[in-house]
Amino acid sequence: MIDFDNFEEYDDPLLYDQENGQHKSEIPFLLKWAAKQKGLIIDLACGAGRATIPLAEKGFELVGVDVHKGMLNEARRKSTSLPIEWVEQDCTSLNLPLKSNLVYCVGHSFQHFLTNEAQNQLLASVNRHLHSGGVFIFDTRFPNQEELLQPCTEEYWRTYVDRETSFPVDVYTVSEYDALKQIQHYITIRKYKNNVGAIIKEKRSNIRLRYTFPREMERLLTAHGFEIIDVYKDWNETVITNDSSEMVYVCKKKRERQASKFPL
Repeated sequence: MIDFDNFEEYDDPLLYDQENGQHKSEIPFLLKWAAKQKGLIIDLACGAGRATIPLAEKGFELVGVDVHKGMLNEARRKSTSLPIEWVEQDCTSLNLPLKSNLVYCVGHSFQHFLTNEAQNQLLASVNRHLHSGGVFIFDTRFPNQEELLQPCTEEYWRTYVDRETSFPVDVYTVSEYDALKQIQHYITIRKYKNNVGAIIKEKRSNIRLRYTFPREMERLLTAHGFEIIDVYKDWNETVITNDSSEMVYVCKKKRERQASKFPL
Protein backbone atom coordinates (compact mmCIF):
# COMPACT_ATOMS: atom_id res chain seq x y z
CA MET A 1 0.00 0.00 0.00
CA ILE A 2 1.16 3.53 -0.75
CA ASP A 3 2.24 5.66 2.22
CA PHE A 4 -0.65 8.07 2.84
CA ASP A 5 1.35 10.40 5.11
CA ASN A 6 3.70 11.35 2.26
CA PHE A 7 1.40 13.78 0.42
CA GLU A 8 2.33 17.25 1.72
CA GLU A 9 3.60 18.29 -1.73
CA TYR A 10 0.13 17.63 -3.17
CA ASP A 11 -2.09 19.18 -0.51
CA ASP A 12 -2.33 22.37 -2.60
CA PRO A 13 -3.13 21.29 -6.19
CA LEU A 14 -3.07 24.87 -7.51
CA LEU A 15 0.43 25.42 -6.13
CA TYR A 16 1.55 22.07 -7.55
CA ASP A 17 0.21 23.00 -10.98
CA GLN A 18 1.88 26.40 -10.83
CA GLU A 19 5.27 24.86 -10.02
CA ASN A 20 5.07 21.77 -12.24
CA GLY A 21 2.39 22.24 -14.89
CA GLN A 22 4.85 23.61 -17.45
CA HIS A 23 6.89 20.39 -17.48
CA LYS A 24 5.71 18.57 -20.63
CA SER A 25 8.85 16.81 -21.87
CA GLU A 26 7.27 13.35 -21.82
CA ILE A 27 4.18 14.30 -23.84
CA PRO A 28 5.63 13.80 -27.39
CA PHE A 29 7.06 10.43 -26.29
CA LEU A 30 3.73 9.30 -24.82
CA LEU A 31 1.84 10.49 -27.88
CA LYS A 32 4.12 8.41 -30.11
CA TRP A 33 3.39 5.27 -28.10
CA ALA A 34 -0.31 6.09 -27.77
CA ALA A 35 -0.58 6.24 -31.57
CA LYS A 36 0.66 2.61 -31.73
CA GLN A 37 -2.00 1.27 -29.37
CA LYS A 38 -5.74 0.74 -29.51
CA GLY A 39 -8.33 1.38 -26.83
CA LEU A 40 -8.24 3.06 -23.44
CA ILE A 41 -4.96 4.32 -21.97
CA ILE A 42 -4.35 4.24 -18.21
CA ASP A 43 -2.42 7.05 -16.51
CA LEU A 44 -1.37 5.94 -13.02
CA ALA A 45 -0.65 8.51 -10.29
CA CYS A 46 -2.07 11.07 -12.71
CA GLY A 47 -2.27 13.93 -10.21
CA ALA A 48 -4.05 16.98 -11.63
CA GLY A 49 -3.81 15.63 -15.18
CA ARG A 50 -0.51 17.18 -16.26
CA ALA A 51 0.14 14.30 -18.69
CA THR A 52 -3.42 12.98 -19.01
CA ILE A 53 -5.09 16.08 -20.40
CA PRO A 54 -2.65 16.70 -23.30
CA LEU A 55 -3.21 13.15 -24.59
CA ALA A 56 -6.98 13.50 -24.31
CA GLU A 57 -6.77 16.80 -26.21
CA LYS A 58 -5.26 14.79 -29.07
CA GLY A 59 -8.30 12.50 -29.13
CA PHE A 60 -7.13 9.57 -27.00
CA GLU A 61 -9.48 8.08 -24.40
CA LEU A 62 -7.94 7.78 -20.94
CA VAL A 63 -8.50 6.65 -17.39
CA GLY A 64 -6.58 8.77 -14.88
CA VAL A 65 -5.99 7.11 -11.51
CA ASP A 66 -4.76 8.76 -8.34
CA VAL A 67 -5.25 8.33 -4.60
CA HIS A 68 -5.32 12.06 -3.87
CA LYS A 69 -8.86 13.45 -3.94
CA GLY A 70 -7.80 17.11 -4.17
CA MET A 71 -5.58 16.54 -7.20
CA LEU A 72 -8.34 14.60 -8.95
CA ASN A 73 -10.87 17.36 -8.25
CA GLU A 74 -8.53 19.85 -9.92
CA ALA A 75 -8.06 17.45 -12.85
CA ARG A 76 -11.84 17.18 -13.29
CA ARG A 77 -12.22 20.97 -13.18
CA LYS A 78 -9.73 21.38 -16.03
CA SER A 79 -11.11 18.63 -18.29
CA THR A 80 -14.91 18.70 -18.31
CA SER A 81 -15.18 18.25 -22.09
CA LEU A 82 -12.43 15.67 -22.56
CA PRO A 83 -12.66 11.85 -22.87
CA ILE A 84 -11.15 11.10 -19.45
CA GLU A 85 -12.52 9.05 -16.59
CA TRP A 86 -10.95 10.09 -13.28
CA VAL A 87 -10.72 7.31 -10.68
CA GLU A 88 -9.72 7.61 -7.02
CA GLN A 89 -7.81 4.41 -6.20
CA ASP A 90 -4.56 3.28 -4.62
CA CYS A 91 -2.37 2.12 -7.53
CA THR A 92 -0.97 -0.72 -5.41
CA SER A 93 -4.43 -2.32 -5.28
CA LEU A 94 -5.77 -1.20 -8.64
CA ASN A 95 -9.17 -2.64 -9.46
CA LEU A 96 -10.50 -1.31 -12.77
CA PRO A 97 -13.06 -3.25 -14.86
CA LEU A 98 -10.82 -3.11 -17.92
CA LYS A 99 -7.46 -3.92 -19.45
CA SER A 100 -5.34 -1.64 -21.60
CA ASN A 101 -2.62 -1.88 -24.22
CA LEU A 102 -0.80 1.11 -22.69
CA VAL A 103 -0.26 2.05 -19.05
CA TYR A 104 2.06 4.84 -18.01
CA CYS A 105 3.21 6.37 -14.73
CA VAL A 106 5.28 9.54 -15.18
CA GLY A 107 6.56 12.52 -13.19
CA HIS A 108 8.85 10.14 -11.25
CA SER A 109 5.76 8.84 -9.45
CA PHE A 110 7.39 5.41 -9.19
CA GLN A 111 9.49 6.87 -6.36
CA HIS A 112 6.41 7.29 -4.16
CA PHE A 113 6.24 3.52 -3.68
CA LEU A 114 8.67 3.43 -0.78
CA THR A 115 8.91 -0.24 0.17
CA ASN A 116 9.62 -3.49 -1.64
CA GLU A 117 6.03 -4.53 -0.91
CA ALA A 118 4.59 -1.34 -2.42
CA GLN A 119 6.72 -1.71 -5.56
CA ASN A 120 5.65 -5.33 -5.91
CA GLN A 121 1.99 -4.45 -5.50
CA LEU A 122 2.22 -1.62 -8.01
CA LEU A 123 3.81 -3.79 -10.69
CA ALA A 124 1.35 -6.61 -10.01
CA SER A 125 -1.50 -4.11 -10.46
CA VAL A 126 -0.03 -2.85 -13.73
CA ASN A 127 0.41 -6.39 -15.03
CA ARG A 128 -3.20 -7.32 -14.21
CA HIS A 129 -4.50 -4.33 -16.17
CA LEU A 130 -2.39 -4.86 -19.28
CA HIS A 131 -3.25 -7.07 -22.22
CA SER A 132 -0.53 -9.56 -23.15
CA GLY A 133 2.03 -7.63 -25.16
CA GLY A 134 0.80 -4.36 -23.67
CA VAL A 135 3.27 -1.58 -22.89
CA PHE A 136 4.15 -0.01 -19.54
CA ILE A 137 6.09 3.27 -19.56
CA PHE A 138 7.45 4.99 -16.46
CA ASP A 139 10.29 7.17 -15.28
CA THR A 140 12.30 7.50 -12.08
CA ARG A 141 15.31 9.50 -10.96
CA PHE A 142 18.71 7.91 -11.59
CA PRO A 143 20.47 7.18 -8.27
CA ASN A 144 23.77 8.78 -9.15
CA GLN A 145 26.24 10.16 -6.62
CA GLU A 146 25.21 13.79 -7.08
CA GLU A 147 21.53 12.94 -6.62
CA LEU A 148 21.94 10.88 -3.45
CA LEU A 149 24.72 12.76 -1.68
CA GLN A 150 23.16 16.20 -1.65
CA PRO A 151 24.12 18.43 1.28
CA CYS A 152 21.95 18.29 4.41
CA THR A 153 21.91 22.09 4.48
CA GLU A 154 19.54 24.51 2.79
CA GLU A 155 20.41 24.66 -0.93
CA TYR A 156 18.98 26.97 -3.60
CA TRP A 157 17.01 25.10 -6.29
CA ARG A 158 15.13 27.55 -8.53
CA THR A 159 12.95 30.66 -8.74
CA TYR A 160 9.51 31.05 -10.29
CA VAL A 161 6.96 33.88 -10.46
CA ASP A 162 3.86 33.56 -8.31
CA ARG A 163 0.68 33.79 -10.41
CA GLU A 164 -1.29 35.74 -7.82
CA THR A 165 1.29 38.38 -6.88
CA SER A 166 3.58 38.35 -9.96
CA PHE A 167 6.49 38.44 -7.51
CA PRO A 168 9.31 35.87 -7.37
CA VAL A 169 9.38 32.81 -5.15
CA ASP A 170 12.79 31.35 -4.33
CA VAL A 171 12.78 27.59 -3.74
CA TYR A 172 15.34 25.82 -1.56
CA THR A 173 15.71 22.18 -0.55
CA VAL A 174 17.21 20.25 2.34
CA SER A 175 17.79 16.54 1.80
CA GLU A 176 19.03 13.54 3.72
CA TYR A 177 19.51 10.09 2.21
CA ASP A 178 18.74 6.92 4.17
CA ALA A 179 21.02 4.37 2.46
CA LEU A 180 19.51 1.39 4.27
CA LYS A 181 16.01 2.11 3.00
CA GLN A 182 17.13 3.85 -0.25
CA ILE A 183 14.89 6.79 0.62
CA GLN A 184 15.69 10.46 0.21
CA HIS A 185 14.01 12.77 2.73
CA TYR A 186 13.34 16.18 1.18
CA ILE A 187 12.23 19.45 2.74
CA THR A 188 11.16 22.03 0.17
CA ILE A 189 11.27 25.65 1.34
CA ARG A 190 9.48 28.36 -0.65
CA LYS A 191 10.42 31.95 0.16
CA TYR A 192 7.81 34.42 -1.10
CA LYS A 193 8.99 37.96 -1.83
CA ASN A 194 7.29 41.33 -2.15
CA ASN A 195 7.78 44.05 -4.76
CA VAL A 196 11.10 45.17 -3.23
CA GLY A 197 12.51 41.65 -2.92
CA ALA A 198 12.01 41.20 0.82
CA ILE A 199 10.89 37.78 2.06
CA ILE A 200 7.37 38.05 3.44
CA LYS A 201 6.39 34.39 3.86
CA GLU A 202 7.87 30.90 3.97
CA LYS A 203 6.14 27.62 3.17
CA ARG A 204 7.71 24.23 3.92
CA SER A 205 6.71 20.77 2.77
CA ASN A 206 8.16 17.29 3.25
CA ILE A 207 8.37 14.34 0.93
CA ARG A 208 10.13 10.97 0.88
CA LEU A 209 11.27 9.35 -2.39
CA ARG A 210 12.58 5.83 -2.99
CA TYR A 211 15.55 5.29 -5.31
CA THR A 212 15.91 2.06 -7.28
CA PHE A 213 19.16 1.05 -8.95
CA PRO A 214 19.23 -0.11 -12.59
CA ARG A 215 20.10 -3.76 -11.94
CA GLU A 216 17.58 -3.87 -9.11
CA MET A 217 14.93 -2.48 -11.45
CA GLU A 218 15.80 -5.01 -14.14
CA ARG A 219 15.34 -7.89 -11.72
CA LEU A 220 12.12 -6.39 -10.33
CA LEU A 221 10.49 -5.90 -13.72
CA THR A 222 11.53 -9.32 -15.00
CA ALA A 223 10.14 -11.03 -11.92
CA HIS A 224 6.78 -9.30 -12.46
CA GLY A 225 6.40 -10.51 -16.03
CA PHE A 226 7.81 -7.54 -17.97
CA GLU A 227 10.35 -7.44 -20.76
CA ILE A 228 12.38 -4.25 -20.86
CA ILE A 229 12.25 -2.89 -24.41
CA ASP A 230 14.35 0.22 -23.81
CA VAL A 231 15.86 2.33 -21.04
CA TYR A 232 16.64 5.99 -21.78
CA LYS A 233 18.22 8.85 -19.86
CA ASP A 234 15.51 11.29 -20.99
CA TRP A 235 12.32 11.57 -23.02
CA ASN A 236 14.34 12.29 -26.17
CA GLU A 237 15.35 8.60 -26.23
CA THR A 238 18.99 9.29 -25.36
CA VAL A 239 20.93 6.16 -24.40
CA ILE A 240 21.33 5.90 -20.64
CA THR A 241 24.81 6.62 -19.22
CA ASN A 242 26.50 6.92 -15.85
CA ASP A 243 25.89 10.68 -15.77
CA SER A 244 22.11 10.30 -16.25
CA SER A 245 19.69 12.13 -14.00
CA GLU A 246 16.69 9.92 -14.71
CA MET A 247 15.70 6.55 -16.16
CA VAL A 248 12.83 6.18 -18.64
CA TYR A 249 11.63 2.59 -18.98
CA VAL A 250 9.58 1.12 -21.82
CA CYS A 251 8.40 -2.40 -20.89
CA LYS A 252 6.17 -5.03 -22.43
CA LYS A 253 4.01 -7.55 -20.63
CA LYS A 254 5.47 -10.94 -21.52
CA ARG A 255 2.75 -13.29 -20.40
CA GLU A 256 -0.28 -13.74 -18.22
CA ARG A 257 1.07 -14.08 -14.71
CA GLN A 258 -0.31 -16.77 -12.44
CA ALA A 259 1.16 -15.35 -9.26
CA SER A 260 3.82 -12.90 -8.21
CA LYS A 261 7.27 -14.30 -7.48
CA PHE A 262 7.47 -11.81 -4.64
CA PRO A 263 5.18 -11.91 -1.60
CA LEU A 264 2.58 -9.15 -1.63
